[in-house]
Amino acid sequence: MSHEETLTFWDHLDVLRGSLIRMIVAAVVMGIATFFMKDKLFDIVLAPKDSSFCTYRLLGIEDFSIQLVNTDLTEQFMIHMKVALMAGLLIASPYILYTLFRFISPALYENERKYSIRITVAAYVMFLIGVVVNYLLIFPLTVRFLGTYRVSEEVQTLLTLTSYIDTLTMMTLIFGIIFEIPVVSWLLAKAGMLKASWMTRYRRHAIVAILIVAAIITPTADILTLVIVSLPIWLLYETSIVLVRAVAP
Repeated sequence: MSHEETLTFWDHLDVLRGSLIRMIVAAVVMGIATFFMKDKLFDIVLAPKDSSFCTYRLLGIEDFSIQLVNTDLTEQFMIHMKVALMAGLLIASPYILYTLFRFISPALYENERKYSIRITVAAYVMFLIGVVVNYLLIFPLTVRFLGTYRVSEEVQTLLTLTSYIDTLTMMTLIFGIIFEIPVVSWLLAKAGMLKASWMTRYRRHAIVAILIVAAIITPTADILTLVIVSLPIWLLYETSIVLVRAVAP
């Protein structure tokens, strides 16, 4: 018997507790480190609110600047802690995934372990790509439209810091999940629940659904912005068809 097979239920709980403690400590340590890098951290987080951001310069968008305001005594400090913790969690995520996999892997067969590593790495990489695409493309276009939109010249827009950070967090999570489409499609195909022929047959329906999702994510009347947002999601769908075809034609 291997060492893992001789462990009792309570021994496994102790191992799980140790793994959870290490993951939490890693996230907290990275969060504290980013907390003390406030200027650099918020230079990155707040960059999309001004026309000097790289995406706006590449797209030739005219000069603009969105003024953020604080409406609560503790708001800026709490936002600082929240953003630092999220940044720390993102930085520590490779170690967290590694620790979690080390706990789970002894229960897997060799072939299951091999596929699990591939799927985990692919899902993690795709999530990070989704985060980057949102930060560089989707979120800036959303901020620029909603932050400068007015129903009347008599109404001034005052965007709160909380609203800005909450929107960034929500959209980052949404696009991180959306970019898991190829991985999920591959898993469904592997399980015999999805075929490339089905995805090809309903491609037009998928494109309509993608446009609707893009319109919901970025509520703008600008057709160019809608197309730019829809394009990455459509490419994910086409990539999924290729992956599914390799598994289940």
